[in-house]
Amino acid sequence: MKKFIVLVLSLVLMTGALVGCAGDSEQGQTPAPDQTGKLVVGATAKPHAEILEVVKPILAEEGIELEIKEFTDYVLINPALVEGQIDANFFQHIPYLDDFNSQNQADLKWIAKIHNEPMGVYSNTITDIDSVSDGATVGIPNDATNGGRALMVLERAGLIKLKEGVGVLATEQDIVENPKNIKITMMDA
Repeated sequence: MKKFIVLVLSLVLMTGALVGCAGDSEQGQTPAPDQTGKLVVGATAKPHAEILEVVKPILAEEGIELEIKEFTDYVLINPALVEGQIDANFFQHIPYLDDFNSQNQADLKWIAKIHNEPMGVYSNTITDIDSVSDGATVGIPNDATNGGRALMVLERAGLIKLKEGVGVLATEQDIVENPKNIKITMMDA
């Protein structure tokens, strides 16, 4: 099973499960290694850089030197790609990419879809979602797409109700029911 997972990850990365360079390229075009066979990929430490480390020796067998540039702040990865510091990146979902392009007049292209990181409700004191008290404060990410995903998690947990069809771009203004008067606090993601 482990060999199968490594093989699948390798194939995904070799066919471009990354965001490629800006420009006039079509969606789905794989970033190519430079003349030396080197491909520099920006990624968040966990799990993306870890996944790339597993794939690195497999790409080496194909003559591709994979250099992994680890970022501790995911907000910096797309600008690094736009500025040419990296050849591709591996960390984001398409709504985040679309939001980045819109906010920054950028033209980054996605090449293939990747997994979405799971999102949940976490607390140091509350052990059951039904125990959330009236007027409780809940922190959500302050970027447009992950904030929307967090609101969707709160909706699935039964804490709020959102306008029909807003999806991952939901904002606090899209809350149509809030029976426990939950206070939403935007936090640096």
